[in-house]
Amino acid sequence: MKALIIEDDPEIVESVSLALQLGWPETQLVSTHLGKKGMELAESEEPDIIILDLGLPDISGFEVLKQTRLFSSVPIIVLTAKTEEASLVKGLEWGADDYIVKPCGQLQLLARIKARVRDRNSFAEESPVSFGPLRFNPSTRQLENGKKQINLTAIEAHIIHYLIRNGDRVATYSRLAEEVWGDDYPGAVDSLRVHIRRLRQKLEADSSRPQLILTKPGIGYFMAKPG
Repeated sequence: MKALIIEDDPEIVESVSLALQLGWPETQLVSTHLGKKGMELAESEEPDIIILDLGLPDISGFEVLKQTRLFSSVPIIVLTAKTEEASLVKGLEWGADDYIVKPCGQLQLLARIKARVRDRNSFAEESPVSFGPLRFNPSTRQLENGKKQINLTAIEAHIIHYLIRNGDRVATYSRLAEEVWGDDYPGAVDSLRVHIRRLRQKLEADSSRPQLILTKPGIGYFMAKPG
């Protein structure tokens, strides 16, 4: 496995390197503190995953993300100090597969890296699933709501895939977090709320009054019964 980290803080690079050495010792780590160099390495090194900081000294990490997505579908995890929901949503909509706020524990980081690398292989092998008016194709990450086609982010795809497979049974916050990130980490519920809100905005006629993805307060989410 080869990981590319685009990060200008040496302590973060060292922390990521140590996490990979301890939990995935066969990993080869390539790093740079510059965004432009990172894009070059993303193309020449063909990494299995990219860990990207947003606050780089030469260009914005968002620009690196945008440009990299023009030529590569490699999983990208944004690792940043930006905590604003607007930044999270922008990063995911521009093609990030996951978004982690610094500081982050090494075990959590490793679990998230492994989950995103696993996605690249396992998701493509899954068959399309349906529930009510929704039909989801994991290999293309495309959701159909009747005749409407909706493109999803990687996290949205995981959530809707699990909810559809679960049908009208409640998916607990904990189980859904484990499905998406491999771990029910502190803050996972808040992250899930953001992604569910984005999904509802894409799916529902009125996202403030959802008819498809429903909430079981204090427990989790479930799909409304068809009809």
